[in-house]
Amino acid sequence: MDGIDSGTTAWLLISSALVMLMTPGLAFFYGGMSRAKSVLNMMLMSFASIAIVSVLWVLIGYSLAYDTAGPFVGGFGLAGVTGLISSVDGGIPVLLDVAFQMMFAVITVALISGAIADRAKFGAWLLFVPVWSILVYSPVAYWVWGDGWIGSLEIGGYGVIDFAGGTAVHINAGAAALALTFVLGRRKGFGSESMRPHNLPFVLLGAALLWFGWFGFNAGSAYAADGAAALAFLNTQVATAAATGAWMLVERIRYGKATALGFASGAVAGLVAITPAAADLTPLGAIALGLVSGAVCAYAISWKYKFKYDDALDVVGIHMVGGILGSLLIGLLAASSANGSAGLFYGGSPALLAVQAIAVAGVLVYSFVVTFVIAKIIDLVMGFRIPEHVETNGLDAELHSETAYAFDELDEIEGGELSSPTPPGEEVASPQARPTTSA
Repeated sequence: MDGIDSGTTAWLLISSALVMLMTPGLAFFYGGMSRAKSVLNMMLMSFASIAIVSVLWVLIGYSLAYDTAGPFVGGFGLAGVTGLISSVDGGIPVLLDVAFQMMFAVITVALISGAIADRAKFGAWLLFVPVWSILVYSPVAYWVWGDGWIGSLEIGGYGVIDFAGGTAVHINAGAAALALTFVLGRRKGFGSESMRPHNLPFVLLGAALLWFGWFGFNAGSAYAADGAAALAFLNTQVATAAATGAWMLVERIRYGKATALGFASGAVAGLVAITPAAADLTPLGAIALGLVSGAVCAYAISWKYKFKYDDALDVVGIHMVGGILGSLLIGLLAASSANGSAGLFYGGSPALLAVQAIAVAGVLVYSFVVTFVIAKIIDLVMGFRIPEHVETNGLDAELHSETAYAFDELDEIEGGELSSPTPPGEEVASPQARPTTSA
């Protein structure tokens, strides 16, 4: 094919592979935070998302997200992507853009699963994934990155900034996760039983894979191996690093100890928050964003105890809250020296903050409402929540006829979960106790 920039194409191929790696990383991250009796089910929810969304994206998802057809959703002109085989745009084969954006679609759906750990029917999840991808993800991606209303929105000369997916990915997934918690209800024993992560090395491994893959997620979104990619790469690193410190400082103040779980959770919070702002902040601004997101999300994960929604692995507290913070703080921290737009702290106009807020609100409301309706219909048709005895015995054995571990200690499982001692001075669990899960 003529007109291909080999350097840009190579960078996007690598970035696509990095973003693909993020979903298996998420599986380890979520799997480690789950209970031993349901870890395989939790991981399979992520891997199933890879399989389903990949095929669906080629068939119809990409077309709905990128075929120009009005302000709200794309058309069907690119369905099957066969007509794009010989197309080149911006120095890369268009099919490479299909692949790169496919990986975003995959992980967005997978992110939602953490909120409903331990209590969702696997078959219901397999139905939810394609329906949500078509009715929610593709339209929102079209709004932001296609020719939709968010991409066209402008106030006082300022347009919406979402470099790599603060609205389309993280707020979208977080709002959907919140809706699902209302439809499925709380886990048996929520707020009264210990639901600690069963494998913290898995959590750290998952966080490391996510962090590594996120360089493709953010720097790859520059669509070139250029200065914007370099800025996004550096900002991703320093914002994430700052967020880990802020999270552990909050832990130290609130609970007296910093934890490995807190480090991993802070890293994800920083990665989420820098996503929309990666190429629009200076490195100092990225550090500030990381500090704010790490601290705020460390508090936000405990809101579920106060408001009684069971966001099992804190998708709401990190992805929704972190996505909102990252998107709105662009209105304060964006620097004209980075990408042309200036936030309030750099002498800019309140119009940038206003346009960011409108985009955030639009995605929040749409994703929550449509997800709630989808989940309610699935619940009425086939039931979304597993029976109580399945939840008690563990989803791995009951739904998949296998278990993650084959140790003698499994004989000592109490109610399907490996017992572990409670640290001195710490309550088992209560709405006021230290949060025991994070995502």
